[in-house]
Amino acid sequence: MTELGTYSLAAGTFLLVAGFAYAAWADAREREVTDTLWQILGVAGLVIGLVAVAPGGLIPSVAWVAVGLFVVQHLFAWDTRLGPAERYADLIEVAVYITVVAFVAVLGLRAGVGAGGVPFSVIAVLVTVLFARGLFEAGILFGGADAKALMIVGLLVPLFPYPLIAQPPSIAPLTEILPFAVNVLMNSALFAIVVPIVIAVRNIRAGEFRGFAGFVGYSIPSAELPKKFVWVRDPTFGAAREEEQEIETSEDDRKRREEVAADLKSRGIDRIWVTPQIPFLVVMAVGVVGALIAGNVLFDLLFRL
Repeated sequence: MTELGTYSLAAGTFLLVAGFAYAAWADAREREVTDTLWQILGVAGLVIGLVAVAPGGLIPSVAWVAVGLFVVQHLFAWDTRLGPAERYADLIEVAVYITVVAFVAVLGLRAGVGAGGVPFSVIAVLVTVLFARGLFEAGILFGGADAKALMIVGLLVPLFPYPLIAQPPSIAPLTEILPFAVNVLMNSALFAIVVPIVIAVRNIRAGEFRGFAGFVGYSIPSAELPKKFVWVRDPTFGAAREEEQEIETSEDDRKRREEVAADLKSRGIDRIWVTPQIPFLVVMAVGVVGALIAGNVLFDLLFRL
């Protein structure tokens, strides 16, 4: 890596850690993170990455700008400004995806991948975007903010082949070629296992363990519902999952919980079974730190087993 590339990686890593520290705080406090944060980090990542690849010539620079803008367009609500054409937003976005993938593929076939051609960082960013979008469409990444956050990870730090703690030789080649965002997400999934364990312990201590349900939910006084970041899962009330999917802001969510609490009070229901709204950006922030320090923790554990 060139000296300029080293500085760019350091700058991207600093912004990533600082940005996710703020995002984790906001997610834990309000379960909502402003799009402005992702927009600032996205534009910064585009500039930092361009500075890193520019010495390689025109093709690396053009390729990076293409994928950088590809990420950034996810961070702005451009579809709301289309007016009557807004109904075609999905088709336009599909066309953008196809165009960018085809453009990078053609550049790679003509100029090659690596020095003087399409940088490996460009491939990593493109894979990260497709990976994040696929998980979002599959419902694995529940919120759009989670998908945006994963794309930001990929743009700021496309590849991080050498964590502070060296990976075992048998898995180092794999973790070195994986986009950094994939390592972060795998770490986050591993660390998220702590959540059901904590919930189960809570229920056992309260004498409310209910088998599998005891790992994902717990009961609270109905009057506390407006103050808690939770989803109602008690059969006496109903799941109301369709209404949950229409909630767009933390304020909408709070009003929804107030309505549910009022309804429960009118029906004389004192306690309700709920599941917590996991602040996934907190878990992802831990995954970022884990990936910087130890690489892919899941692969590491599997290797040691």
